[in-house]
This record gives sequence, structure tokens and C-alpha cells, in this order.
Amino acid sequence: MTKLRLYSAKACPFAHRTRLVLHEKAIDFELTEVDLQNRPRAFVDASLYGKVPAIEHEGHRVWESAIINEYLEEVFPDPPLLPREPGRRALARIWIDHANTRLVPAFGQLLRAETPDQEAEGREALGDVLAFIEREALAKSSGPYWLGAEVSLVDLAFYPWFERLPAVGRLRGFSIPAELTRLRAWLDAVQARDAVRANLNPVDFYVERYAKFVKPAAATAA
Repeated sequence: MTKLRLYSAKACPFAHRTRLVLHEKAIDFELTEVDLQNRPRAFVDASLYGKVPAIEHEGHRVWESAIINEYLEEVFPDPPLLPREPGRRALARIWIDHANTRLVPAFGQLLRAETPDQEAEGREALGDVLAFIEREALAKSSGPYWLGAEVSLVDLAFYPWFERLPAVGRLRGFSIPAELTRLRAWLDAVQARDAVRANLNPVDFYVERYAKFVKPAAATAA
């Protein structure tokens, strides 16, 4: 079997998702780190959207992180990262969509706010998303992870933004509210996984990259 090639960028949370899945499944792959300001020809050919992540495998080109991760689940089924039962598999996909359509925009809204009013609105929006996750997902889970006792594609779809959240804390003074105890416990469980540790970046790495979005007057002390 041809070794899988991953086109990635270290700072990209979407590419982070796929690196986590590759490590959870112990898939052997070749990594091409992409400079998105100077995209190599091979990457442009692999990702028609010009975005990371993208993979090449067995003559197939696949891009968009959620689609790549389901491809990996189908081609490399062990260990499984999606439920077998159709209803629970659909629920997993709904939550992955929630990450894409609710968490990601709220995270960006707070980070990129240009006025105090916009920052307040972003803080409220992100807080609402986290409270919804606590109430409708994690408080109803039978185990430490999103869908119960075993880690899944859902956990790996959400986690990259939580790894970056301490950087937003430094720049915007935001943190997970103390009352969201299940969310904090979930984060502890995911952060303890070998795949997460193998792909971990320090907070300063993200602060350096996100600081350009924040006016100096809005930044807070570390």
C-alpha cells in the first residue's frame, strides 16, 4: 500500500484534527508542511481549495478535515473512531458540524473583535457555545469523552480549538467558566491522550500567531 501523504500547516486547527486522527490510528504517513504564503505545486494539485489539510493516498486526493477524517475511518477502521450504530453515527456527524458552524465562528468572533462592543459580543457568543456543549453533550455522556467511554472523531474535531483557547485567554482574558465542570473534565481526558501529546504546541506558539488580530490596548497580561 502506498504511504499516505499529508499536507499540513502546524498552526492550522483543521490540519491539527487530521494529525490527531492519524496518530490515534497509528497510520504511517509522510508529512509535507505547507507554507500557505508560498504554496508548492504538489499541494495545489492535491487540494483544489488551496487549504490544508489535504491527503494523497492510493491515487485519491482528499481535502477538508471532516471528510478526510471519515475517509481515514473507512480505510483504516481500527481502532474505530465512529459508532457503528447509524443513529449514533449521525449524532457524531451532527456534533462535528456543530464544531464547524458554532464553535469555530464564535472563537474567531472573539479573537478578531475590533471594538470593545464586538469583544463583548464575541465573549458572549463563545460562552454560549461552551455552555451548550456542557449541557447538551458532555453532561449527557456516559464517559469522559463526547460519546462515552471511547475517544471519537467528535473529540478530535473539537479539541484543536481548546488547545488554542489559553492563547485567547492571554489576549482576550477569556477562559472556560468554572461551572462547566464536565467540559473541563473532558479537556483533561483528551489532553492526556498520547496522540494529543505528540501534536501539542505551547501556548506561546499560538499567542505569537494570534497577537496580530488583537489591538495592543485589548491585550491582557499572561
